[in-house]
Parts: sequence; structure tokens; C-alpha cells
Amino acid sequence: MGEKAPSPSSKRQPPTVRLRRLASELRRLRQAAGLSQDDVVEKTHVNIVTLYRIETAQTKPQLRTLMALLDVYGVTDETRADLMALQKEAKQRGWLHGFEANLLGQYSAYIGLEAEAQQAINYESLFVPGLLQTEDYARAVIRGVRPTAPDDENEHRVTARMQRQRLLEGDTPIRLWAILDQAALYRKVGSEAIMHDQLAHLAQQAKRPHITVQIIPFSAGAHPGMPGSFIVLKFGPDAPDVIHIDSMAGDLFLEKETEIQRYNQICEHLRAIALSPTDTAALLASLHRDH
Repeated sequence: MGEKAPSPSSKRQPPTVRLRRLASELRRLRQAAGLSQDDVVEKTHVNIVTLYRIETAQTKPQLRTLMALLDVYGVTDETRADLMALQKEAKQRGWLHGFEANLLGQYSAYIGLEAEAQQAINYESLFVPGLLQTEDYARAVIRGVRPTAPDDENEHRVTARMQRQRLLEGDTPIRLWAILDQAALYRKVGSEAIMHDQLAHLAQQAKRPHITVQIIPFSAGAHPGMPGSFIVLKFGPDAPDVIHIDSMAGDLFLEKETEIQRYNQICEHLRAIALSPTDTAALLASLHRDH
């Protein structure tokens, strides 16, 4: 008699955003403590295979295992509470990570996910995408959006944004498809000089083989992107996409299959109505000359 086929319910479910964040943060804490996986195994007696599966989001750590890891990593009470909450809610899909949350200090929960993605499709209606911003443009945007925030906090965000751009470098950079409403290029952020440099930088980045830039012209009229900006993160064929929306309440992550399908359909529509990469390059060159 042949083996019984596994039931659909027995198949391993793809990791949720919460589980991915828990795994990423546990890796970061171990590395910050200067410990190898073998060191952790020796100190906690957690099985090396279990530790590997925890750090790659293949399994949720049991509470006692999580507590043992956090004891070795010497985390603060506040971080411990955040990670325990992630462990408890690890199977829940969809997540609003509020600005007041302190899981990663002043880093967004989005950064860790972006670092693991193979591709990002970024639609922006008002800004140049963060991965394509110059430092001066980023500083002007962050100060404009957060006028009451302390200068040092804003500078920390500028630094984090510049560090994120390392994803575009190296042998296996993230593949970025940026779609911008033309309005984002006409809004003066900072000075004329800042906009001049930003347009030149955008045009230069668009020439790179792993970066595609398209502009939706004013002549396209109303379109599905007008309700707001979003990013589709793609992790490969074995992991579902994650939709990220930067809202006034914080980082919103969408993971349901229907939501992913809807946003991917929107992306296809926006690509279709946007100028081709070649025509986009011509428009960027014209705008750069005007500035």
C-alpha cells in the first residue's frame, strides 16, 4: 500500500510577517551579542536544527525556548515584551506596526522584510521612492513630514534610509521597479538645487539593469494608484508577497491572498498606463534641464 498523501491542513504554512520579524530580530540580537549559533546551543542546549529553523522563520519558538534565547542575548524588558508578543501572535496574518512600538528601536519593522526580499515594486504618488532618494532630498522629505520631531531623530531616519540603499549594491541586489506619479517630480522638496540633484540621481539609477523606473503622466488621468502609495515585496516562488503601506498610524502589512492579488493587479495596471522606461528617461532629462 502506498503512503498516504498529506492533507492540505498538514502542509507547512508560509511564515507570517510577525514570524519573519521575530526570526530576523532573534538573528540580529544573537549577532549583536557576538555569538555564533554553536555558542547559543552550548549556552541554552537548544538543538542546532531548531535554532536554525527559528532564525529562518520556519518554525515558531516555544515560549521557554524564546525566554532562554533572550536571557543569553541580554535584552531589555521592553524588547522582551515586544518579542514575546510577536511569539504569541506569530500565526496571525496582517499587521499594523504602530510608530509607538519599539521592537527595533528607531528602525521600522519594514526594513528587515525589505532586506530579505528579492524584488520590490514601489508605487509613489508624492515622493521619489526611498531607495532612490539622495541624502539631501531624504532629509528634506523627513523634516517636512515630521516637522515636530527632534533633529537627532530625523537624522537617524535619514541615516537608516541611506543604509537601506545598500540593497541596490553588491552581486545580488534587490530588483526594484519604481512607478511614480508625475506629480512626485513636480513637487519641490527642499531647494531647486536639491530637486536638480534628485532628478539627475533618479535618471542615473534608472539606467542600472536591476532598476526600472516608470512615470505615470498627468495625461493618464485618474488611475488606481491615486488612493495612496504602496510597496509589494516579493520573496521568491516559495513565499507569498507582502504588501506594505506607510500610513499615518504606522506600517501596515497585508498578507491575505486576496489582498496580494488585488495589489499585483493594480501594479500591472499602473505599469500599463505609465510611460515606458525609455519615455520616462526622456521626461526625466527634460525635467532636469528645467531645474
